[in-house]
Amino acid sequence: MSKLPKVGTTIFTVMSTLAAEHKAINLSQGFPDFDCDPLLKKLVNEAMEQGHNQYAPMPGIMPLREVIAQKISNLYGQTVNPDTEITVTPGGTYAIFTAIATCISPGDEVIIFEPAYDSYIPNVLVNGGTPVLIPLSYPDYHIDWQLVRSRITPRTKMIMLNTPHNPTGSILRETDIEELRKLVTEHNLLVLSDEVYEHLVYEGAQHLSILRYPDLLQKSFVTFSFGKVFHNTGWKMGYCVAPAHLMKEYRKVHQYLCFSVNTPMQYGLSNYLRTPEHYLSLPAFYQEKRDYFLQLMADTKFTPLASSGSYFQLMRYDRISAEGDKEFAERITKEFGVATIPVSAFYEDGKDDHVVRFCFAKKKETLEKAVDRLRKI
Repeated sequence: MSKLPKVGTTIFTVMSTLAAEHKAINLSQGFPDFDCDPLLKKLVNEAMEQGHNQYAPMPGIMPLREVIAQKISNLYGQTVNPDTEITVTPGGTYAIFTAIATCISPGDEVIIFEPAYDSYIPNVLVNGGTPVLIPLSYPDYHIDWQLVRSRITPRTKMIMLNTPHNPTGSILRETDIEELRKLVTEHNLLVLSDEVYEHLVYEGAQHLSILRYPDLLQKSFVTFSFGKVFHNTGWKMGYCVAPAHLMKEYRKVHQYLCFSVNTPMQYGLSNYLRTPEHYLSLPAFYQEKRDYFLQLMADTKFTPLASSGSYFQLMRYDRISAEGDKEFAERITKEFGVATIPVSAFYEDGKDDHVVRFCFAKKKETLEKAVDRLRKI
């Protein structure tokens, strides 16, 4: 008997496999095709040579948790206790699952905004919860808070947020935070905020992390990824921040899921983060890539939607075809050699606005080669 009878292979695996089969340029799955900073690799190697190769403490090594707490203080003006309020995890997706497993029981309802990162709904289902799916408003993908309010019931336990948002590139604004505050207070909701792209926010906008707001943080789990921001997704390194009373429960689950996380990488990251420029430089680095990709794509028949964050760019293809987005994505992979992701895959019901997602976290030459092919469509 399956706990996830409707779940098959993820669209990311499907499209990446198709890309490999047809020798296509893979702008589908969200990972860079360039290496991480050689200094970071050097720091990890040094940690190995220094003998840091056994189990780390269950919550993570204290030097890493301390430097994360300092980063939070510098960026968001919030004091977080590294001893009781930060846990290092094997990636951001794991951090999200553990938060849900900590709090969600059979019958609990969890508000999820669609299009949604593909792990959210299965995470809720496998823990016995009920996903309450609310569409973001196309084409700018903002939250309709009146609609949210209408979907809350006595069983609503948690609301899940993702900012900057995957796949749309939208970000939360101050008006969103104010509406969220009202609902959390009125209905005693928990918040799970997925902020793995926290440093990838453009045009000088601020990342409105839940960590900025002490009242919200007291009811929240906030998750992050080192792999996404430091170009090493294969390391599977992340962390969760929550108030002590929630983190105590979180660690009860965490200790039996993985117990602890890669020790040498924790030491390497703890030293790397002591130089704030390593993360403060990321918005400009990725905005340059986004802007260059948009400049190249201006010569194609694709139409860009707004992307204020993440390393994803949505494109409409209505000037090219009336095909469904899945058929379109598969066809251009096979016929033109560029793989993308159909945005309908991020909706439980397959809602299709004829939009595809490109990942621009690639070398310039990769983007140039891909767009050369896309111009021919």
